[in-house]
Amino acid sequence: MTVAWRDLREALAAWAYDAGLRALQPLLRRKLRHRGRQEPGYLEAVEERFGRYGQPPDREGGYLWVHAVSLGETRAAALLLGRLRQRWPGMRLLLTHGTATGRAEGRRLLRPGDVQVWQPWDTRDAVGRFLTQFRPAAGLLMETEVWPNLVEGCQRVGVPLLLVNARLNERSFERARRWAAISGPAYRGLTAVYAQTAADAERLEALGARVAGVFGNLKFDVPWHPTPWDCGRALRARLGGRRVVLLASWRDGEENQWFQALQTAPGSPRQLGAKDVLWVVVPRHPQRFDEVHAGLVAHGWRVWRRSSAPASAQVQGWPEAAWEADVWLGDSMGEMPLYYGLADLAWLGGSFAPLGGQNLIEAAACECPVVMGPHTFNFAEAASAAQATGAAVAVADMVEALAQTQRWLESEPALASARVACRTLIDQGAGAADRYADAVAKWFTGPASR
Repeated sequence: MTVAWRDLREALAAWAYDAGLRALQPLLRRKLRHRGRQEPGYLEAVEERFGRYGQPPDREGGYLWVHAVSLGETRAAALLLGRLRQRWPGMRLLLTHGTATGRAEGRRLLRPGDVQVWQPWDTRDAVGRFLTQFRPAAGLLMETEVWPNLVEGCQRVGVPLLLVNARLNERSFERARRWAAISGPAYRGLTAVYAQTAADAERLEALGARVAGVFGNLKFDVPWHPTPWDCGRALRARLGGRRVVLLASWRDGEENQWFQALQTAPGSPRQLGAKDVLWVVVPRHPQRFDEVHAGLVAHGWRVWRRSSAPASAQVQGWPEAAWEADVWLGDSMGEMPLYYGLADLAWLGGSFAPLGGQNLIEAAACECPVVMGPHTFNFAEAASAAQATGAAVAVADMVEALAQTQRWLESEPALASARVACRTLIDQGAGAADRYADAVAKWFTGPASR
């Protein structure tokens, strides 16, 4: 393909892409209204998504803009922001998100003078209004968030745009290659890319990105949360020897596989071999809390909901119903360290259905061994490292997961060895936050005066 033909093809694709997104704006509004019935956060400041802010443009500008689309990316951004604020205590942060959970988590990261808004819908007009409004000095996209008009807009006004903690699994890579007329200019237009692994770097370079470093996964620098972890341990002690298995970040449909697998196990669902087990189910998305509760009750389980206990999470004050239940439903946000501290081991949500799995690093940081299903392509390198150290075991399905769980629960030395392996995994991966901070410093020279 000649350069002239490629340029023409990409120009036509960019025009069609922008026209399509402009035409879809009414559907986006409808989707937000629908999601907002279950998660009111989606109804907050809707006009920001279209680059309308109801106030004059910020004359000062100079923000370091960080885009963290959802909860996981926001938590990763927090690890990097801690290092960046050490370098520039007066830094002005512009924080954007795409999901309600990401925005709620992001509020914890704000300081006076910072701004938090929704990511603009990726039309040229909305992106242009966003950049005019805030005039960021540099932009960081966390992990995977490469949007064609966002990249082109930053190029047009001279904002350095970095993809940090970057990852690209094989499925996403093949999809991007199929849509090369759209994805090619976007990846080529990034100022620099800093990848998690060599495999991510290779795929990103194949799409035209300028990979400037391979620095590891930020999430291995996860901070220790002693208070909720200690509370989880206290809750476990209160259970009087009953073992605890956590279904962590459970995704839609996985509980049905779990119900079916339990039917193959001898005895009652509360028993696993000779062990009395408390199951703790934590759905990934808050809009599913009531749905999962209804499913558990329909299967005859005695269910206790975390939301019915005091928010302080202290053992005192928890009702007798909690200790008598078959299942605890973790219908709370931001308490995964408590759940991991409570659990003897965890099953990794999103890995038993073809959804790519969830982040297992936080489990390892809490010394909670993991049983994971066959679908871990979103976190392939972390899953492989966890398996290599012994912090996690991969199984084909939930029937095998039950068998592995029983093996661990019946062998305290094996479970203790897996806990040690969790610490080894975290220690091996630590240090990425400082490497990414050094890279950002090449493009962001310091804060504007507050």
